[in-house]
Amino acid sequence: YETFKNTARKFGVDFYYETNVGAGLPIIRTLKDLMMSGDKVARIEAILSGTISYIFNHFKGDVAFHEVVKEAQELGYTEPDPRDDLNGKDFMRKMLILARDAGYAFEESDVSIQNMLPDACLQAPTVEEFYKQLELNADYFTKLKQEAESSKKVLRYIGKLEDGKASITLQMVDENHPFYMLSGSDNIISFTTDRYKARPLVVKGPGAGAEVTAAGVFADIINVGGEKA
Repeated sequence: YETFKNTARKFGVDFYYETNVGAGLPIIRTLKDLMMSGDKVARIEAILSGTISYIFNHFKGDVAFHEVVKEAQELGYTEPDPRDDLNGKDFMRKMLILARDAGYAFEESDVSIQNMLPDACLQAPTVEEFYKQLELNADYFTKLKQEAESSKKVLRYIGKLEDGKASITLQMVDENHPFYMLSGSDNIISFTTDRYKARPLVVKGPGAGAEVTAAGVFADIINVGGEKA
């Protein structure tokens, strides 16, 4: 990260990586604009896994957790091994990028992750065995869903950066939380800053999909071309 930044400064250019966080959503650009304009970021809260967002948005009623995960995989929202999405590490890397862009010299170990899966699921030797473990642990996931529904809340896997600390935790949020109303593979991020204190700045939209990601990459290419023009 520092090598890229220093090289860009040395040659008077920038490097673009918008789609590393939130697919085509203008998340990196928004954070950079806030920082460059002199605003101070007090807190960042985010849902940055389109896969997990899709799963929790469809984990309702009588449907089993493993069925939703399988559906997400069949639709192309997960990696060939869904654990690569569900173990929180991909989310952690996105939080790490945001933390660094916010001025923190963070490494991966500086982002704490609450596992949303039982150890037996994470440690399964094959993908097939992973799905078997999801079924065997169905009660665990059902209880989480029922607890959330009984209190009129929804399950959300949320990253937070505040006071020099970064974390990713499984939470239950109610209708008053800005992360309550999501659909599909939505990503959402909330910036609380000196200027956006009473009403945080929110960016929300599809966090997965070839079209929106390609659009984000294309926008970066245009920006590079604009620098050379």
